[in-house]
Amino acid sequence: MRTVVFDLDGTLADTSADLVAAANTCFRGLGHGDLLDPVADALTAFHGGRAMLRLGFSRLGRVDEALVDAQYPVLLAAYADGIDTHTRLYPGAVDAVEALRSAGYATAICTNKPEGLAETLMQRLGVRGLFGSLIGADTLPTRKPDVAPYLAAVRQAGGNPARSLLVGDTETDRKTAAAAGVPCILVSFGPEGAGIARLSPEAMLHSYADLPALADRLLGA
Repeated sequence: MRTVVFDLDGTLADTSADLVAAANTCFRGLGHGDLLDPVADALTAFHGGRAMLRLGFSRLGRVDEALVDAQYPVLLAAYADGIDTHTRLYPGAVDAVEALRSAGYATAICTNKPEGLAETLMQRLGVRGLFGSLIGADTLPTRKPDVAPYLAAVRQAGGNPARSLLVGDTETDRKTAAAAGVPCILVSFGPEGAGIARLSPEAMLHSYADLPALADRLLGA
């Protein structure tokens, strides 16, 4: 079965505002106020919780890794509490996934968000049932760009890795697809915008309406 695997943050959904809000909860708790901006720092948000904490502490003049480690569980708890406050699926994402499934594709998620948080978010957004599998950062001993999570996502969805592709938004996704030897589609509406084309993916996705045709072109009928 042909399979389309999706990254989550910055690909299926814009989660940046809720991620930044969780980091700012940590900084407020330490008496520093909000150190991150949900718009200007959106790209850092997609690099993970520790990246946001490091950025915030750097603005205070010093990054203490012990403090980053101590605040990371606080950030995760805050994020879990407000995981879908501002997060929205990108326009057309649901229609595109439904169209793929109607055309006989398997669909899956492979994300570097912890599995439990990813499951919760997909349930809250009402779309978990559209994906045959969900592999998170802690599902396996390794995470993207290691190939194992990607292969697991394809196989658990009932697909064949040789007839699969990855839709993502970052260099991590590009490297994952390369490691798996599969086509990569990068979205131009993610955190890096159209500049992500610098990674020379097999295709760029500017609108989810174009995805079914792109998948057919890259994977064949």
